[in-house]
Amino acid sequence: MTTFADPSTFPSALDPTTAEEHDAAAEPAASPESAGDTRDFAALGLPQPLVRALARQGITTPFEIQSATLPDALAGRDVLGRGQTGSGKTLAFGLPVLARVAAGAAARPLHPRALVLVPTRELAMQVNDALLPLGKAVGVFLKTAVGGVPYDRQIDALRRGVEIVVATPGRLGDLIERGVCRLDDVEVTVLDEADQMADMGFLPEVTELLAKTPAGTQRLLFSATLDGDVDTLVKRFMTDPVTHSTAPPTAAVSTMDHHMLLIPPQDKFPVVASIAARDGRTMVFARTQLGVDRLVSQLAAVGVRAGGLHGGKTQRMRTRTLAEFREGRMNVLVATDVAARGIHVDGVSLVLHVDPPKDPKDYLHRAGRTARAGESGAVATLVLPKQRRTTLAMLEKAGVEPEQTRVRAGDPTLTELTGAREPSGVPVREEPEEPRRQGARSGGPRRFGDRPQGERRFSDRPHGERRYGDRPHGERRFSDRPQGERGYGDRPQGERRYGDRPQGERRFSDRPQGERRYGDRPQGERRFSDRPQGERGYGDRPQGERHGGDRPHGERRFSDRPQGERHAGGRDERRDGDRWQGERRYGDRFAGERRYGDHDGRTPARAR
Repeated sequence: MTTFADPSTFPSALDPTTAEEHDAAAEPAASPESAGDTRDFAALGLPQPLVRALARQGITTPFEIQSATLPDALAGRDVLGRGQTGSGKTLAFGLPVLARVAAGAAARPLHPRALVLVPTRELAMQVNDALLPLGKAVGVFLKTAVGGVPYDRQIDALRRGVEIVVATPGRLGDLIERGVCRLDDVEVTVLDEADQMADMGFLPEVTELLAKTPAGTQRLLFSATLDGDVDTLVKRFMTDPVTHSTAPPTAAVSTMDHHMLLIPPQDKFPVVASIAARDGRTMVFARTQLGVDRLVSQLAAVGVRAGGLHGGKTQRMRTRTLAEFREGRMNVLVATDVAARGIHVDGVSLVLHVDPPKDPKDYLHRAGRTARAGESGAVATLVLPKQRRTTLAMLEKAGVEPEQTRVRAGDPTLTELTGAREPSGVPVREEPEEPRRQGARSGGPRRFGDRPQGERRFSDRPHGERRYGDRPHGERRFSDRPQGERGYGDRPQGERRYGDRPQGERRFSDRPQGERRYGDRPQGERRFSDRPQGERGYGDRPQGERHGGDRPHGERRFSDRPQGERHAGGRDERRDGDRWQGERRYGDRFAGERRYGDHDGRTPARAR
């Protein structure tokens, strides 16, 4: 069995304190204070740099799951840990991983030394945020590898070398297929929320990833439940694991108030809106992504600002929504089960099930968003008459005995139980959810098109309010000239624009005497409709100028030529369209073979 430091520094399995700790594992969950009365992090064998880093964050007393698992995990043993939601499982596996990695050499490029697998992107980021400052304290680099974000930064970090990768199974598999991540150097692997990964269908991917790690390395598995498909992973990949269970399966909700609110169908949304309008931070769970989006819009219409969180949103939108909820910029988060596992937000005082979950485990994980780490909270489930029997059966399996109450919108009982109040009715402006355009500058939570006061967006300019193409005084744009401020097409005196020329300068189609333009020919050369004598432009006529259709006595129409005049080819013959006496075409006239414009009654040969 591999250890990362001198085993003499760790508590022995025969040590009385360790035995007491293992005995306590079967007792109901104790508060952090009671767990810290006898042992602290240093006594559990945690290296001093990490103890000091925790103290700087105000963390000096371990929770029960941490006290139970740290000695065995630090000693290099495989550990199965099950604790109540919000009991501190992240540090329970994060601290021994950091300690082991910090004691070794730096990671090689593309070869992480530790791997943490989690089911959702939000949980991966939460784990990374919790361990990142501790990793900096001991010189350990971490990187998340999750979907929904570009590969570039993840690949660059792996090429530079990172000790710990916190990943979702799908994205990690993609990186391995691209050849930018190899698990040959992994010394410890962590599965967090393993039961949810099995429920979400990740078991094949997780099995494949674990098979790529070296055999015999340390593996830590933490979850709120240790049953079902999790046993398959345990039997195949874990060696003589030590199990630490700090609470029975229902202990996660034993400190909460559970209410089953029986409502008529027509009052469902008014009840939801009044509960969402309460003071305090509220998480609302719906069954489908469409239900989440619809509920967010309906709440906004009655004056309740809420954010939606589900797997159909981009990672950037999900991260932003969760950040706004954490920071208190909005008090209502509407989510699907994607947020029910592992997401920790301080101060959630009420969890509302708009759609009752079908699985008792889903109920426990949803309810676990409140009453975390010793805090108090309430869980309310809205139940229609036809849902009552199935919901009670589900709650019985979850070990919950709710208080059943019939309520309607506006009932004082509803206010007493949940703090519900009438929403303002003033619609909330729904902000666009499009991501920022590429290259946009940071500095505040901006959306495409939304800008705080004084901020510029594309085409906006400060003083002078310049738009694209406008320039301040003295600035030149395309086709502008330095002297004065000129718009497109404006020119000062003496300035030329396209087509304009001063005296003596030639423009297109202007020619001095004797100069030829396109199609012009000198004396003796003829072009289409040109005549040799004099310089005539297109449409120009010699003395006695003629318009289309006008002909002097004996003149022929266009394409006619006098006797002896030749067309291209040098023939004094008839052009196409000319006819001799007796021949007529469309428009020809009988008397004297006249065409349009002919007046003397003669045929073309005698037209002169």
